[in-house]
Amino acid sequence: MPRIVSLIASATEIVCALGFEHALVGRSHECDYPETVKRLPVCTGPRIDVGGSSADIDRHVKESLRDGLSVYHVDVEKLRALRPDILITQTQCEVCAVSLRDVEAATYDWLESRPRIVSLAPNNLADVWDDIHRVAKALDGSAGLGLVSRLQARMHTIAAKAKRLPERPTVACIEWIDPLMAAGNWMPELVELAGGVNLFGEAGKHSPWMTWEQLTARDPDVVVVLPCGFDLERTRSDMPVLTRKPEWRTLQAVREGRVFLADGNQFFNRPGPRLVESLEILAELLHPGVFHFGHEGTGWQRLD
Repeated sequence: MPRIVSLIASATEIVCALGFEHALVGRSHECDYPETVKRLPVCTGPRIDVGGSSADIDRHVKESLRDGLSVYHVDVEKLRALRPDILITQTQCEVCAVSLRDVEAATYDWLESRPRIVSLAPNNLADVWDDIHRVAKALDGSAGLGLVSRLQARMHTIAAKAKRLPERPTVACIEWIDPLMAAGNWMPELVELAGGVNLFGEAGKHSPWMTWEQLTARDPDVVVVLPCGFDLERTRSDMPVLTRKPEWRTLQAVREGRVFLADGNQFFNRPGPRLVESLEILAELLHPGVFHFGHEGTGWQRLD
C-alpha cells in the first residue's frame, strides 16, 4: 500500500473519493474534507497573514511573488519523517496551494527514499477529469474511470434540465473582493451548465481582474461572490467593501435581490469531485423554482 501525502485540498478529496483515504499519511493545512482527514499530520502552512482584509492578503501575496518567494512553506523534516511514496501537488496556481516548485525544493536532496511526485494542472473541467485519472493511475487503482463517469453523469443530468429552461440569466462570479477579480478556469463552464450566461472570465484561463466600470457596464442579472479560500462567514464579513461602493447600488442584481454568497473554499475553488455540488449550488441560485439540492445555508446564502 503506497504512503500518500497530499499537499492540495482537491487532491485529498480525489484520493478519498477513489477509496484510498487509508493510504494518506499527511496533508496540507487546507485539507479538511472529508472531516476524517483532519487527523493527519499537517505538512504545509502560509507564509503570509491570511487573517487580514482582502486587500491586505492581495498585497502580501503580490509582494511575496514579486520578491520570488513562495506564499507557502513546506515542513521538510515532517515530510521526510512521514516517508511518503507519493506526493501530490499542483502547477495550476502558486497562490492557491503549494506548488511543484515548493515540493521539488523540499525533496531535492532526498536520495534513495525520494517519493514520486504527482503534479495536477486543473485549468478546466476536462483537466479535472484528467487529474482524477492521473491520481488513480499513480495509486494503481482502477476506480478513476468509474468515478469520473459518475461525476459527469450527475453534471449531465443538471445541464440537460437547465438547457430546456427559457430563462438564461447573465452571471458575474466574483472570485476576489478587493481588488475585484472574476472567476475563470472551470467556473465559466459551470455557469453555462447551470443554465446561465457567464459574463466575465474564460474557461481554461486564469481568473481575470475586473474593474467596477466593467461590472456596471455589463450589469449582470445575478452576482455570485465566492472568494478563493473564504467560507461563507468570512465572505460575509468582507462584503461591506463591495456594498459601500456607490456603484454597487446601481447593479440590477442588487436591486432585484439576486446577489448570493457561496462557499468558495469548500466548493468552487477546489477542482475535485465536489465541483458537482458546486454546479448544484449554481443551478439552485439561477433557477430556484426548478432545482432543489438542499445547499442553502451551508453552500450558499442570499445577501440580505
